[in-house]
Amino acid sequence: MKKEIYITDYHCVTPLGFDVSSNWNHLVEGTSGVGLHQVIENQEAFYASVIDTDKLEKEFKNNFDSQDFTRLEKMFLLSLKPLIEKHEISEETAFILSTTKGNISLLKNQTKLPEGVYLSKLAQKIADHFGFKTKPIVVSNACVSGVMAIAVAKNMIQTGKYKDAFVMAGDEVSEFVISGFNSFQAIGTEPCKPYDKNRNGINIGEAAAAMYITSALDKNEKFRFKILGDSAVNDANHISGPSRTGDGLYASIRNAMTEAHVTPKQVDFISAHGTATLYNDEMEAIAFNRMELQHVPLNSMKGYYGHCLGASGLLESIISMESARHGLLIPSKNFKEMGVSQPLNIIQENQPAPVQYILKTASGFGGCNAAIVLEKC
Repeated sequence: MKKEIYITDYHCVTPLGFDVSSNWNHLVEGTSGVGLHQVIENQEAFYASVIDTDKLEKEFKNNFDSQDFTRLEKMFLLSLKPLIEKHEISEETAFILSTTKGNISLLKNQTKLPEGVYLSKLAQKIADHFGFKTKPIVVSNACVSGVMAIAVAKNMIQTGKYKDAFVMAGDEVSEFVISGFNSFQAIGTEPCKPYDKNRNGINIGEAAAAMYITSALDKNEKFRFKILGDSAVNDANHISGPSRTGDGLYASIRNAMTEAHVTPKQVDFISAHGTATLYNDEMEAIAFNRMELQHVPLNSMKGYYGHCLGASGLLESIISMESARHGLLIPSKNFKEMGVSQPLNIIQENQPAPVQYILKTASGFGGCNAAIVLEKC
């Protein structure tokens, strides 16, 4: 019999706040972190969700003595510190870091690779700071990284090698990322509108988030969510474009729900990927309909946070669990008119609802797709 694996704590650092409660309150009010920012010199400002650097520096100085960290590393440390203070690190504790680009900003104006650019070095630096005893594990699989990191933690604990895990995810807005998405002509000229007929592209975002996952429950824990099922499937379609038939996402959802023993009628809420690009949104709509999930209330968080790359899946999972805890579903911001060919039940206003079973999905470059099923206990 498989061990039951639980998420019992989490924290996040985003443009909407440096803790979960601040983020939740802003979401309930409909506040978005997306605004005009100039990231690249001599280029026009564009819409993105960016953490105020002065506020970040102030918060970091209030919590840490050493300043020998990059901006991204400071985001990581601030997201993880509150969990470390509440949960003990042992010889059976895993540390998993999820990111797509890591310290990519260190490459600017460099003739050779700085050590901090290597993801393994980044993970080890964070691990050493907090005193982890096991070798860090890096999950870097494009935009499904955050969801996959949760699945990796679950499966590693179920093997019996680990008792618990700290999972951390983060990425920052950088010239490299912006230039890359610009080359695909994917950057929107206005706040993004997932699934909307008038959408015209994505907004890039940045955030760091952390989660504590365990098989050993403490009687003092105020809440917990069980990780019932997970799956990751590659559709092998294109380096940047998803399968037009949603094959990879469909298979990921099907496998995760099969492991979870949850039927489409039992799913109470879907936290979708929803990037506000033509092909992604359409592919998701097809996959959800193939799974007969078109009736389930669904949202995308990209209108609030932008696309936070490797952090998006973990951050959006946290917000999903907050929705379940508060019994309130958050609308998919900026959605007005259906812009996909298949029906979806897109949330358009704050919607009170009992939530027990959550489906979280993600898709990304290289044809990767992932899904997890969570249960509120």
